[in-house]
Amino acid sequence: MADNQPNIMETKPARRKQRPFEDADRQADSSVEKRPSFVHRHPFWILSGIVVLVALIVGAWFGWKIYFYPYESTDDAFVGARSFSVAAKVAGYVAEVPVTDNQHVKAGDVILRIEPRDYQIALDQANGQVEVARAAVDSAGAQIEAANASVDVAKAQQNSSAAALQYAQQESARQQQLVKSGSGSEQAVQQAASTLQQDQASLAQMQASVTSALKNKTVAEAQKSSALASLKQAQAQAEEAQQNLSYTTITAAQPGRVVRLTGAKGQYIDAGQAISTFVPDDIWITANFKETQLTDMRPGQPVELTIDAYPEHKLHGKVASVQPGSGTAFSLLPAENATGNYVKVTQRVPVKIIVDKWPADVAIGPGMSVVPTVTVRPRS
Repeated sequence: MADNQPNIMETKPARRKQRPFEDADRQADSSVEKRPSFVHRHPFWILSGIVVLVALIVGAWFGWKIYFYPYESTDDAFVGARSFSVAAKVAGYVAEVPVTDNQHVKAGDVILRIEPRDYQIALDQANGQVEVARAAVDSAGAQIEAANASVDVAKAQQNSSAAALQYAQQESARQQQLVKSGSGSEQAVQQAASTLQQDQASLAQMQASVTSALKNKTVAEAQKSSALASLKQAQAQAEEAQQNLSYTTITAAQPGRVVRLTGAKGQYIDAGQAISTFVPDDIWITANFKETQLTDMRPGQPVELTIDAYPEHKLHGKVASVQPGSGTAFSLLPAENATGNYVKVTQRVPVKIIVDKWPADVAIGPGMSVVPTVTVRPRS
């Protein structure tokens, strides 16, 4: 017991020496915990710095968009095409429809055939009328030739009668001189006068024959003119019949796709009845940009396009033209803004974009949505 007490007395002072240091550390820790943070000490400056930073970011973004951003884009764009209805020009029963819906055809490919028998008969009849008209023309030509020969004969007879008349006049004058001189006879004078009268009548008859022959020639020429007019009419009817026969075969005028096909074999169709809609391969993009986006947009600028239906296909093209006016100005009922309660609205202007190469593995047609991005300024 006695030996242990000194040890206890020695350890107690050591513990008392450590307590002052521990109390100091505790006081230091409490002072640190009670001290406010930098945010609590300077809230105004921190808030001001955040506002200034946000303002700088927003200003930089607007500056980039307005002064440095080289693109203009819109989601108000679609595929455009001059699609039209394919209609029959003649009536008849459908004999064959060698195409089907949404099929791609080349120029000259047959879309539909109408039974051609009736139109072939009409063509044969028209060709027969042409042959009849040609025969009439040949007949009129032969009549003209005959009339020319008759005129020649009549003129020759007229010349002969004129020569005989001249001889009769000379003979009559000679006989009269002989009678006056006492060498001739009264009978010879009378015979010469009779011959003169006969030759005069013969000459008048020959002149009438010439006139008649010339009139017959004029009639023959008029008949030939009429025959030629009938021939032209018959040829026009034959050409019309040939055209109607060709119209029984409806072909594609250009490459494209046949859509909404309604014609079927055995169906009777009237002239002008639509049998399908045709979408040509010549398609483009119509992008309706805001008028504020056209400041730097010019034809020839490059365009990157994305089709909503096929976003994996990235297309490239260029601006072809900008419509000289807003879209509403060319609508069926254009807007009339000259009113007292006018409100200015940003108009949209159609811009035509030509695609360099359309993808061949997908079907792209009019009305499909496209997102074009035009590079309106050179990228730095």
